[in-house]
Amino acid sequence: MRIVDNSGVTSGKLWDIFCRVIDNYGDIGVGWRLSAGLAARGERVRFWLDDSRALGWMAPFGAPNVEIRHWTASIETEGLAPSDILLETFGCEINPEFIASYADWTRARGLDLGFCQKGLWINLEYLSAESYAERNHALPSPVMTGPGAGLCKYFFYPGFTQATGGLLREPDLAERQARFARADWLQQKGVNWRGERLVSLFCYEPAALADLLDQLAAGPKATQLLVTAGRATVAVTACVLNKKRLQPLWNKLELLSIYYIPPLTQHDYDHLLWACDLNFVRGEDSLVRALWANKPFIWQIYPQHDDAHHHKLEALLDVLNAPPSLRLFHRVWNDLDGPTERDASQQPPLPPFELDSWQQVVTRAGQQLRQQDDLVTQIMRFALKNPLK
Repeated sequence: MRIVDNSGVTSGKLWDIFCRVIDNYGDIGVGWRLSAGLAARGERVRFWLDDSRALGWMAPFGAPNVEIRHWTASIETEGLAPSDILLETFGCEINPEFIASYADWTRARGLDLGFCQKGLWINLEYLSAESYAERNHALPSPVMTGPGAGLCKYFFYPGFTQATGGLLREPDLAERQARFARADWLQQKGVNWRGERLVSLFCYEPAALADLLDQLAAGPKATQLLVTAGRATVAVTACVLNKKRLQPLWNKLELLSIYYIPPLTQHDYDHLLWACDLNFVRGEDSLVRALWANKPFIWQIYPQHDDAHHHKLEALLDVLNAPPSLRLFHRVWNDLDGPTERDASQQPPLPPFELDSWQQVVTRAGQQLRQQDDLVTQIMRFALKNPLK
């Protein structure tokens, strides 16, 4: 077994990482980046997924030392090599029979070593800038009942401060960005770019989408809107058809052109963000990538029925020390002040872009966040400081 100092380079352990795909690509995106990041540093990973289809385009070539396992209603553990670390993403409930096997593995390992073996069970939580992330980060929770009785689960919180687990960031990210050639990449993707402003759109179905298209079409700059595959493409297509039906001349100056991007690998999604002058992102994974892209961005947070996402959005804007213009744009884009019945006719208008001041925000935030150790480094260090015992 390879174990090094607290630099977090490698420990040579086998990780079982479980991920349930709920919100399209965010859950699997985070899970895959974590798995690939651990493997790149010498760890071995079994990545358990209940739906792996998105990896076909997100990570078509896989990653060395990452084994994809189909997570079914019942898991056959006989013949599986015992893992060292059990990690569940976002509180997904791992099958009882697998937890029982992990408990058996840790107990057997402990008997071999002559002491009580409790294993290491980590729950990777959702990203939040709210204060509870600092308070709860790395706290233990002894398992008192069920097949995992006697084990201890630790809650690992990604975050934006030194008191949290940090953000996913690859060691070679800055080098990749320095080598990136925007014009070449756009040409490879079939985008006929002639110096227009570039805006990427990765969204759900925001009530303010029609207003955004109107604002882009009104100029004064010509804009190419690069729309990601999936829900964003469906939403924009429907919105444009409706506009053409109700307002045939809505884009009469032809200052707005729309290009629908096919599904992108994770690396190519980074390239899309680097290429654009403004990025609309959604969920957790693309938010972090937008921060590293060092370009102005607008975040659409995943809506929750109890409006808990309102506080989560405001907490991020507080951490970013966002100016009033950026706060207002986020509030309207996320429909925080919109009508209860989501009547688009009553939707507050989007404020104008203020890209210069928004650029200052993301540049300052990126500089600060790069001073923190990334999430993979921190979670490996955590595993080394909390050895199987």
